[in-house]
Amino acid sequence: MPAATDFKDYYTILGVSKTATPEEIKRAYRKLARKYHPDLNPGDKGAEAKFKDLNEANEVLSDPEKRQKYDRFGQHWNHPSYSEAPPPNGTNAGTGDFDQYGDFDSFINDLLGRSRRQTSTGGFDDFNGGFRSQAPAPDTEAAIALTFSEAFHGVQKRLQLDEEMINVRIPAGAKSGSRIRLKGKGRASPFSPQGGDLYLTIEVLPHPFFRFEGDNLVCDIPIRPDEAVLGAQISVPTPDGGVTMKVPKGVRSGQSLRLRGKGWTLPKGGRGDLFAKLQIVTPKDLSAIEQEYYEKIQANTSFNPRAQLEEIKL
Repeated sequence: MPAATDFKDYYTILGVSKTATPEEIKRAYRKLARKYHPDLNPGDKGAEAKFKDLNEANEVLSDPEKRQKYDRFGQHWNHPSYSEAPPPNGTNAGTGDFDQYGDFDSFINDLLGRSRRQTSTGGFDDFNGGFRSQAPAPDTEAAIALTFSEAFHGVQKRLQLDEEMINVRIPAGAKSGSRIRLKGKGRASPFSPQGGDLYLTIEVLPHPFFRFEGDNLVCDIPIRPDEAVLGAQISVPTPDGGVTMKVPKGVRSGQSLRLRGKGWTLPKGGRGDLFAKLQIVTPKDLSAIEQEYYEKIQANTSFNPRAQLEEIKL
């Protein structure tokens, strides 16, 4: 049992109140995990320790049963002697008085009304109505942050799991919310020789240029007024290099042009599409000749983009 000085206030670690909803806990964890992730703080032991505490706090508070025990027993919540099961024969099982039992198995058997029988090897086999009791090991969840490049190309990460260092291959095309299952790498169970599974939830860090809108990869492309009016051939960045894109005559600001096969890596192979959203940008500083020609255009144009507004009234 950890000493009182080792007690970790999981609510304080996540920066939430004791009445926080599961969704509030999830949001707080994702925000802080992104901030203190070791990949974003290389060599920072403090950030590494903080990240470990965040994972520990999230694992407990995101699990209703573990959270209930933590709220009730504090630093002793994970002691094997504590249980939320109904007390047998009207006794008070919440007092923590287990001295009458020789071991934890005896306590569980008495609590659940089970008997014990001696095996041929001298050990004991728990049974109730002829069925052996063996609860499955619990699964564990954790978050892992990836840069846009790592998620697009795929990456191999080295993760520290307690005393074990493991390699995890994340395939190309991962998105935020994608999950990777590591079989048998979760928490061990006192009732099962096989550990639970570890599920890694992917969090793709924001990119300064590319973004997702639903399943589509999108970017904003600035163009000049003359390019919007007359059309142009312009260079557009894609995840794997620049390409030339044709801007047709008369495009409007906010209009999107599709670049087929230049978007995100698809899990089953191939590429999605990239949508270039055009933004018409006007120049702030004009040369003398630019000023002259813009004035000539203004004086001679018959185009009125607000013609339809004249009919609007309450």
